[in-house]
Amino acid sequence: MEKWNQTSNDFILLGLLPQNQTGLLLLLLIIFVFVLACLGNSGMTALIFLDPRLHTPMYFLFSQLSLMDLMYISTTVPKMVYNFLSGQKSISFLGCGVQSFFFVTMASSEGLLLASMAYDRFVAICHPLHYHIYMSKRMCVKMILGSWTLGSLNGLVHTVYALHLSYCRSRTISHFYCDIPAMLLLVCTDTWIYEYMIFFSAVLVLLLPFLGITLSYGRVIFSVFHMRSKEGRRKAFTTCSTHLTVVIFYYAPFAFTYLRPKNVRSPEEDKNMAVFYTILTPMLNPIIYSLRNKEVLGAMRRVCGMFSSRKT
Repeated sequence: MEKWNQTSNDFILLGLLPQNQTGLLLLLLIIFVFVLACLGNSGMTALIFLDPRLHTPMYFLFSQLSLMDLMYISTTVPKMVYNFLSGQKSISFLGCGVQSFFFVTMASSEGLLLASMAYDRFVAICHPLHYHIYMSKRMCVKMILGSWTLGSLNGLVHTVYALHLSYCRSRTISHFYCDIPAMLLLVCTDTWIYEYMIFFSAVLVLLLPFLGITLSYGRVIFSVFHMRSKEGRRKAFTTCSTHLTVVIFYYAPFAFTYLRPKNVRSPEEDKNMAVFYTILTPMLNPIIYSLRNKEVLGAMRRVCGMFSSRKT
């Protein structure tokens, strides 16, 4: 194992892809996914801002999800691409801390925001007459601020603690970004207490919101079957299935990675699962929500028509 260099604070990221032709092809695919994610999420955020018909709590929450996904994928992919193309694998101690902070913040905030989106759909479908009371603009803003604030605090606590640990066994992180559990393998002292803290944090920002989402949609599905209007059932079912697809893509890989015991995990499995929630999910979210949502498709046509009429 490579020994820690006392004269350098840099870490070494082993990366995700092999340095060969196959790795280059996979990197081009990742770059393509990254571009799609950036265009899709920035486009959805702009679309919701430009179309007044989408100025509702549901789409306001979704605009924040798009913003989080945009920041999420930008935290890991550019550095990974740069390291592969340049042949370098180093990341500074400070850069590693910044990357860890934004990764944990976005992961935590998005988990909490998805729970808020589930609550919004629960109220809209199960209590439509009281929707504007339970999901007022004030409540929507509180949910968004709460997600960002709690996520940032969680990211700050974990990053500060991780950077104050004593690294002496190696400076090589077996990952393509500064993942704190992977960094703990390099620490000199016993970290079992902090590992329990990570598990407890994952329960708070992942497992509990997921249980809340499950309960909300269980009630929603029960209500859908009792709707008299076929159009109402179709719209409610489409909304629920769309959101549940996003939830499964997001929570399942996270739970598989962070809620498993340490002795049954491996660096290779963690890296492979990380591809889902750091690269694929940010790309899929805007595609899933746009292709299965008539209101979003209608907004696209209106905005495109608005810009084309200005040109003429």
